[in-house]
Amino acid sequence: MDNIAWGELPFGYFKTDYNVRSYYRDGKWGELEISSSETINIHMAATALHYGQEAFEGLKAFRGKDGQVRLFRWEENAKRMRSSAQGIMMAEVPDELFIKAVTTAIKLNERFIPPYGTGASLYVRPLLFGSGPQVGVKPATEYMFLVFVAPVGPYFKEGFKPVNIQLVRDYDRAAPLGTGHIKVGGNYAASMRPADRAHKEGYASVLFLDAKEKKYIDEAGPANFFGIKGNSYITPDSGTILPSITNMSLRQIAKDIGLNVELRHVAAEELGSFDEAGACGTAAIISPIGKIFDRSENKTYEYSTNGEPGPISKKLYETLKGIQLGEIEDKHQWNTILK
Repeated sequence: MDNIAWGELPFGYFKTDYNVRSYYRDGKWGELEISSSETINIHMAATALHYGQEAFEGLKAFRGKDGQVRLFRWEENAKRMRSSAQGIMMAEVPDELFIKAVTTAIKLNERFIPPYGTGASLYVRPLLFGSGPQVGVKPATEYMFLVFVAPVGPYFKEGFKPVNIQLVRDYDRAAPLGTGHIKVGGNYAASMRPADRAHKEGYASVLFLDAKEKKYIDEAGPANFFGIKGNSYITPDSGTILPSITNMSLRQIAKDIGLNVELRHVAAEELGSFDEAGACGTAAIISPIGKIFDRSENKTYEYSTNGEPGPISKKLYETLKGIQLGEIEDKHQWNTILK
């Protein structure tokens, strides 16, 4: 794969050799199928198309310093996909099928795993959707589970450099008792319009407030939010936030390096009190935030004066990335080494 500029890859779709698929029919999952096609046949009345029965995951595999390939915390992704399936009444994917599909897709596309030291990784996208037909709002009786992979660079083009974020009050990402806590497509569709506006106005992403009171930080469209105040790592606790596996990992690392961890409601008015701020998720790992512009209040909060990440954000990022790449001891046994 000498023709791939690994260090210049964007975060996006990249054609690879194979994907894997399994179908749920008659109350059970079928055998894993291997395909080289980038397309799928789907019934025109499939519930995914009409009623939003669709969920997905994102995880990464890394080529380590020792040449081994590490898959990061796949069990948590499998668990979250089951939660998403429960939330919109889809057939759940068992752990055995999930990991078999993921590892098969990775191994079949091994030549696309970026080399160590390039800053790139292999992104893995499991997808689950209602493929059976219904006209009338009810769950499908047939489902498709698919996994494809792609080599990717950083989610934000800035990489591990501070990005500017726009706080929005005139849009909501998810309803208080809705689907914000599960990884379904509708949440992302709801974030597209404010995100597009923010991009056009010069911002990398948006930050949403809670939909009920418009008082507390919720999350960014593609990532969780965290703030650093003194010796504390503070991140919002809410029923409408997707439980980020990266955030979960960062909270543990924060404890490991001696920080206090606060998982709680975070009022928007606290934004001015943070020493550092960031967005975190599988795609970005950590994107330090340089400033947050409150669009409605015409107020700016700044966290970076020299264009560099804060020291604690940098330590958290380097530690997590070091674990994923096999540079730092994996004492919590988060990695699965693929033989």
